[in-house]
Amino acid sequence: MKLHIFYIFCFLFISKSYSQNVELFKQFGGHIDFTMIGNTLNQGENGLFSNCVINTSSSTDLNLNSSETILAAYLYWAGSGSGDFEIKLNTVDITPTRTFADTQDTNDRPFFSAFADVTTQVQDTGNGTYTLSELDLTTVIPDYCGNATNFAGWSIIIVYSNDTLPLNQINIYDGLQHVPTDLTIELTNLNVIDDIGAKIGFLAWEGDAGLSVNESLLINGNLIGNPPLNPSNNAFNGTNSFTGESNLYNMDMDFYDIQNNIDVGDTNATIQLTSGQDFVMINAIITKLNSQLPDATVRIDEFEITNCNELETLLNFTVYNNNSTEVLPVNTSINIYINNVLVSNLFTSSELPIDGSEIFEIPLTIPESELQDFVLSVIIDEEDAIIEINENNNSDSLNVSFPLPPTLLQPENIEECNIGFETGNFDFNDTYFFVTENIDLSTEITFYPSENDLLNGTNPINTLLEYQNTSNPQRIFIKAENIDTGCFSTTSFDISVYNCPPTIPEAFTPNGDGINEQFEILGLSNIFIDYEIQIYNRWGSLVFEGDNNKPFWNGSLIKTSEKAPTATYFYTLFLNDGSYEPINNWVYLRR
Repeated sequence: MKLHIFYIFCFLFISKSYSQNVELFKQFGGHIDFTMIGNTLNQGENGLFSNCVINTSSSTDLNLNSSETILAAYLYWAGSGSGDFEIKLNTVDITPTRTFADTQDTNDRPFFSAFADVTTQVQDTGNGTYTLSELDLTTVIPDYCGNATNFAGWSIIIVYSNDTLPLNQINIYDGLQHVPTDLTIELTNLNVIDDIGAKIGFLAWEGDAGLSVNESLLINGNLIGNPPLNPSNNAFNGTNSFTGESNLYNMDMDFYDIQNNIDVGDTNATIQLTSGQDFVMINAIITKLNSQLPDATVRIDEFEITNCNELETLLNFTVYNNNSTEVLPVNTSINIYINNVLVSNLFTSSELPIDGSEIFEIPLTIPESELQDFVLSVIIDEEDAIIEINENNNSDSLNVSFPLPPTLLQPENIEECNIGFETGNFDFNDTYFFVTENIDLSTEITFYPSENDLLNGTNPINTLLEYQNTSNPQRIFIKAENIDTGCFSTTSFDISVYNCPPTIPEAFTPNGDGINEQFEILGLSNIFIDYEIQIYNRWGSLVFEGDNNKPFWNGSLIKTSEKAPTATYFYTLFLNDGSYEPINNWVYLRR
């Protein structure tokens, strides 16, 4: 017997315990089934007179049929103590993504379990020997040998598909709960349409073949067993139902036929365990039930880029429920990605019957960060909220090469001298060659006098000729268009005029020969529109006064209109422009 009377008393009157409830972890659907492999690290059945030693590694074999494809593989390992979470599976380092804990008695003696998803490793390895190593509890178990609760072991739950199997729903529940005297676990999210072939599997720790005091396993109130391997009064007895072995010391990997213990239409089931003496911890429960399932698929119908200068576009796709045996629920989630960027999330608007479909046309905005080449993906039920016949056909993708518009360099603004009425002559040759420096031959460059002209393609500027502005300042627009794709980019720059210093002659000859007859100042009239000029003789007498409304001085005296004699005359030119001071100088008049 494992425990003397004192320990039996403790088990029957536990005053303090901790555990993590066994709850739904994962669901699968399709032509699938499950199996389990694993092994104990104990060298024999626990007992008060057993050697207090334990292995640090153990092995077992996986032997699936060639027609069976691994969909998921979940590794659990457990033992006495607070946990060893750095182990190896076939020399590959494993660390858990989830851990569980439980305690046995008033001394808070702990037990642990750990979980790791090893699907990729098992898929890559396939059939063969699996060895779990470096699970070292040698320094831990001496505290547990006194009441024979020293143990360690591991198991891999494997879900696999086979096209010859009926449609099944597999639910995996896990946690870590022990049976003090009795334990009830509610299994939820079932979908029973046929109980034929229904089975339930258990991963349990610390069960002993030599203890069977008031030990029972009930499904929906029905006592179940699998004698002689698992008698109905000793369900957790160190056995492996998948191999028929009975030397799986202190752990159980068992399954039971529950065909007559569950009814069509059931959405839950009640598991009840009792034990008057044996300390049993449930780590995982697996159910397999016939089920009718939808099969959501999606197909991209059209994604056409009509204007590469607009990142707004339309996507057309269709959601199907073909090759299914059940309706696809309303509000099934659909995610749309450009590369790894989620750009839209939407839902089906109604239930899709078997072989039904729903068409979608939605606007999409392409993120600038993902240009130029990207992958467009549409994924339905990405979160696996719905159990389906096939979970691997829920997406469609499209490689998109988005034509980019040409890259235009930003030209500098141009200033020219005012030639009158705030206009100037502008040469765009240098600007043209600047912006075309990085442009290929398939790109056409056009200058426009306004944005409306650019958008409408009207009034293009001939850059080979001088251009005269129509306002001051004026914005000039440039369009670079790829003649093959129609993609274009635009930029702009400003042109403006300023009042350049006037050109003042030093002499003039009003002698009637028609040449240089006036004191004509270039760059003055209609430019410095408020200018004033005063001309004096050498004695300081005013001989001429003019402005923008009068002609230039022709050499006549202001008072008598007589011809001024050959001489040097002095002038003051008031430009009345904040950029210039009055100009004082002389001019020589020669007859």
